Amino acid sequence: MKTRSRPLALAVAALAVAPLAACAPTVPLDAAPEANSVACAEISVRLPPTIGDLDRRTTNAQATAAWGEPTAVIYRCGLPDIGPSDLPCFDVDGVDWLLDESDAPRYVFTTYGRTPTTEVIVDITYIAGADAVRAVSGAVAATPAEARCLSATDVFGGGTVTPESD
Repeated sequence: MKTRSRPLALAVAALAVAPLAACAPTVPLDAAPEANSVACAEISVRLPPTIGDLDRRTTNAQATAAWGEPTAVIYRCGLPDIGPSDLPCFDVDGVDWLLDESDAPRYVFTTYGRTPTTEVIVDITYIAGADAVRAVSGAVAATPAEARCLSATDVFGGGTVTPESD
């Protein structure tokens, strides 16, 4: 009986180790200045486990997330507020996002008019920016909009940011 249990124990051990071998390493990120805010926690717990076919990975900083291997989408919460900007602004599911394409193919999407400010960095080599931002917008919408872009357009139709007047 001893000889039967040993192969069974080895098979069980191999199955237990196999999933660990497939784990992607932790993504090293820097926490934003206000990453410890309650609002960042409210957003972070609502982030999706996948974006498209990219699985969420472990990060080493508070109020951050990453998806894909290699990393294709990065989320950070707690950035300083952004004022009026010349960057194009887009409405994605009720959340206004500024788009900075200056580091293409890495696009930086930053929320406008919400505290805390969040950003989503997307490598469009692996996933469309609109798909990544749409996946995160539902979580970001947990925080109320304090301002809106006057000329925000629906998902990537163009426009510039001008703060809305009351």
